[in-house]
Amino acid sequence: MNALRVAAPAAGGIAPPLDVARLRADFPILAREVNGKPLVYLDNAATSQKPRCVIDAQAHYYAQLNANVHRGVHRLSQEATDAFEAARDTVQRFVNAARREEIVFVRGTTEAINLVANSFGGRFRPGDEILITAMEHHSNIVPWQLACERSGAVLKVAPVNDEGELLVAEFEHLLGNRTRIVALSHVSNALGTINPVLELIDMAHARGVPVLLDGAQAVPHVAVDVQALDCDFYAFSAHKLYGPTGIGVLYGKAALLDAMPPWQGGGDMIRQVSFAGTTYNELPYKFEAGTPDIAGAIALGAAIRYVEETGIAAIAAHEHALLEHATRQARAMPGLRLVGTARNKAAILSFVFDDIHAHDVGTILDHEGVAVRTGHHCAMPLMERFGLPATVRASFAMYNTHDEVDALFAALRRVREVFDG
Repeated sequence: MNALRVAAPAAGGIAPPLDVARLRADFPILAREVNGKPLVYLDNAATSQKPRCVIDAQAHYYAQLNANVHRGVHRLSQEATDAFEAARDTVQRFVNAARREEIVFVRGTTEAINLVANSFGGRFRPGDEILITAMEHHSNIVPWQLACERSGAVLKVAPVNDEGELLVAEFEHLLGNRTRIVALSHVSNALGTINPVLELIDMAHARGVPVLLDGAQAVPHVAVDVQALDCDFYAFSAHKLYGPTGIGVLYGKAALLDAMPPWQGGGDMIRQVSFAGTTYNELPYKFEAGTPDIAGAIALGAAIRYVEETGIAAIAAHEHALLEHATRQARAMPGLRLVGTARNKAAILSFVFDDIHAHDVGTILDHEGVAVRTGHHCAMPLMERFGLPATVRASFAMYNTHDEVDALFAALRRVREVFDG
């Protein structure tokens, strides 16, 4: 079970197909050319492109509503506050949180994880254990290493197999009476592996251990229900969800957030300040010190509405078809080796040519107008596990087409021509 709540399909049990041509018209950047060729954008796991409604929502704030929130009695401040808090309600509905107070706006997934590592992590003691997996992004490794340095806790790492799947029995074995938190990716950014998070959360909760999920790569592709998952924390970024950069979300169960101290101090996170001491604001504002990214939150709300109106089940089905089409061509290409062949995958295709460096592949693809990501994908320990310095990663989104997959492999054949002389 992949622990992803898929939106209800249309009558007959099949999600209606996407009108991809109509969708593409909503994304201005897709009309541009690169090196004299139509842009084929396949770097969506790094950041997705933005529909016009998101761009317009952000511009509208600055053109018509620009004022600080929560702090003014004048009309602009009230309207900005209403729009900002409406975005929180949109996020709450999107992930099915029980309470709007459980939605904390942050700069992105990285800040969300750092918040938990610093605030919840303040209770860690020498000999305590933090359990992650070998497929984590650096953003879900380094904050826990820092927490270990501060507290004397120990970082434990559950291994993966050659297909890039978590070894669940090893994960369970590493759960012990000193484990204080489990933090793992819902979907691997480097491999596309979808972890069996329902099973893993149940294992952790059976031992009284809370679980944080890095959902940055999950929320753009499938509907996520934090109550059904019963995760304790869930983190994601807007910019991978067709929204702006610099804004993201931490979901946390209210009881846990209530018990956690603030991570940062400043304006808006307080009730009363004196030189003798300070009392803190209620949730979620206790964790939102200073002026937030108001325009970003409003634009995130617009991005979520766009995804919901498009239909998450249809998006998932379309991206899966793209992945299958790409995987078939990859397996047929001489000299190309797939990295990450889990049975349950999101729309990410990582691969190498054993005789060509990934950066050289990416450079030639760029000359052909094809944008992919090359490198370690902020997952250096995972690359070391596979004995690789880097991979090429093509990642698909709702607006990509089968023709663009074909263009990718036509460009890869050009790579072979260049290096085969």
